[in-house]
Amino acid sequence: MSYIKEKNGVFPAVCPLDCPDQCGLLLHKMDGKIIKVAGDPDHPVTQGNICNKVRHMTDRIYDPKRLQYPLKRIGRKGEGKFQRISWAEAIETIKDRWMHLIDNEGVESILPYGFYGNMGRISAEGMDRRFFNRLGVSIQDQTICSAAGSKGYSYTMGGSFGTDPEETVHAKLFVFWGVNAVSTNMHQVALAQKARKNGAKIIVIDVHKNQTGRLADWFIPILPGTDGALALGIMHILFAEKMTDYNFLQKYTVGHEQLREHVVHYDPLTVSEITGVPIEDIYKLARMYGEISPSFIRIGNGLQHHDNGGMAVRTIACLPALTGQWIVKGGGAIKGNGGFLSHNVRALQRPSLRKNKNARVINMNLIGQALLETKEPVRSMYVYNSNPAVVTPEGNKVRQGLAREDLFLVVHDLFLTETAMFADIVLPATSSFENTDFYTSYWHHYMQIQQPVIEPYGESKSNPDVFRMLAKTFGFEEEAFEHTDEQLIRQSIDDVDNPYLNDANYEILVKDKFLKADRSINLLDNLPTPSGKIELYSKQMERDGLPGLPTYTPIVNEGDLPFLFIPAPNHNFLNSTFSNNEKHISLEKFPRLHINSADAKKRSIEDGDTVRVWNERGECELIAAVGENVLPGVAVSQGLWADLSGKKYFVNSLVPDRVADMGGGATFFSGRVDIEKV
Repeated sequence: MSYIKEKNGVFPAVCPLDCPDQCGLLLHKMDGKIIKVAGDPDHPVTQGNICNKVRHMTDRIYDPKRLQYPLKRIGRKGEGKFQRISWAEAIETIKDRWMHLIDNEGVESILPYGFYGNMGRISAEGMDRRFFNRLGVSIQDQTICSAAGSKGYSYTMGGSFGTDPEETVHAKLFVFWGVNAVSTNMHQVALAQKARKNGAKIIVIDVHKNQTGRLADWFIPILPGTDGALALGIMHILFAEKMTDYNFLQKYTVGHEQLREHVVHYDPLTVSEITGVPIEDIYKLARMYGEISPSFIRIGNGLQHHDNGGMAVRTIACLPALTGQWIVKGGGAIKGNGGFLSHNVRALQRPSLRKNKNARVINMNLIGQALLETKEPVRSMYVYNSNPAVVTPEGNKVRQGLAREDLFLVVHDLFLTETAMFADIVLPATSSFENTDFYTSYWHHYMQIQQPVIEPYGESKSNPDVFRMLAKTFGFEEEAFEHTDEQLIRQSIDDVDNPYLNDANYEILVKDKFLKADRSINLLDNLPTPSGKIELYSKQMERDGLPGLPTYTPIVNEGDLPFLFIPAPNHNFLNSTFSNNEKHISLEKFPRLHINSADAKKRSIEDGDTVRVWNERGECELIAAVGENVLPGVAVSQGLWADLSGKKYFVNSLVPDRVADMGGGATFFSGRVDIEKV
């Protein structure tokens, strides 16, 4: 079925953004052009409600600044001088430059750099992986977002498996922990609000009283990087006051006896001194969690972006087991739910095409270091579905590396991004509404399909199409490079070793628009941990050189700078996506820095003042938002603002590129800064 031929009508679609909600959409077309993006009321979870980011997607698709044809650089790197070329010249240039590097520097001097700017599975991890595996280039370790927390959660639960969000309407206690769900998971908020009408209480634990904190029945401010300590303090009280479910612990967990002895050391006084949460509030929180059922914890992305982020998530993930919430409808927790929808990754990515099985691996959080490395340097990067000049840690290092004249940089994107400004070749990308793809949510339990609704914009091409062109130009003869988008989807879902998707196939997906993972299978009887149970104590962690029991370790001490700095998301951008669009900029207005009134007074800073935020890594200028929304000694910015205008909004110039305790994850939120009025 092709929706492109129809000039007028309403057509189903999927939100492509890196967001847990992954909404079902309806696209309204007139004369072959999308004139309105609306929610699909038939979607079982999102039910027709969408955010402003997607509601205004037409402004992005038809933005006059959108790229329409390939470009090659004719000025200095970063100067923004390009001239139009043909696709044939672009592809041939890439081939010639790469063949020269392969012959003279080795194939591993080439590095792909991509992520999930488009969450379509074949756009983000299909023909691209096949091509780069066959070519044999260096491997990018995709760890920038959820790696630490996912690893920590998997030590406890065996993988990305949590509560069905649709069931959380039955919860009587919601704990939003380290997640600004109003801006990043709005449909979980909608479910909580429905539950609230039936008497549920909403608690928010965060470093910033953001929009989610303001809707809570109780907001608990916490010092950055201390979430694991608070969870251990709750455990201390649950065990001490006999609020644990012994029968559940005996049947479904390992290590509860060791954990009981271990958490004796995390008494409320100690935990209060670590977290900044008053002792009486720790008791109140623990007793609410121990006495109210069903209770549900939404574990957010934010708290894992610390030096100790993996262990923090691992620790919080133990809490539902202590009170037996996993067997209560609506209880439990969600960090992610992608395990229920896991597809046939090997069939899609074809790692068997790679001959050099021990190719070097570069952590994407360390790309600044890698680009400045003089021994076996990266000589070429191919960037797609990402904007590393803005989104990566130690951003000034990254930009310095991208500015190297001896780095051959190719960028495939919809816009001339900050990264593309440094490119030698720029390729125009299609939007998701111009592609065929399938999507798997990492929050709800539905897989969805996208059929193309409009023609490609200008000469733009999809990721799979470009990599098919490259494979042909390089003379790759394997059948894997001839597969269509439909075949890629079929290979991913028609034969998948996932009991929750036993009945999934392409025909059902096309007919019904979405299909749900089979949740009749009991999760607790199928946990893929080494023991097959919830692991409160983990031998695997000890084998990996980590404490086997949940343990609090402070974040790295960066010295005497007075503020812990948290560059959090804002409401109208998604990372750097939308930050270059006038509509979304007008909605967000300007980049703020939230600081406590007491800190502002000491520095003669008033609300609305421009402030310089700095450390040894860099500096930026933001607008002060003074009040009580953060604790003293904490500074929170919101949003990754485009800085093509020359304004000093580049917050990721301030953040460390240290690697977190698990999974090679990022430590965006464990840096320190100083602040002064401009």
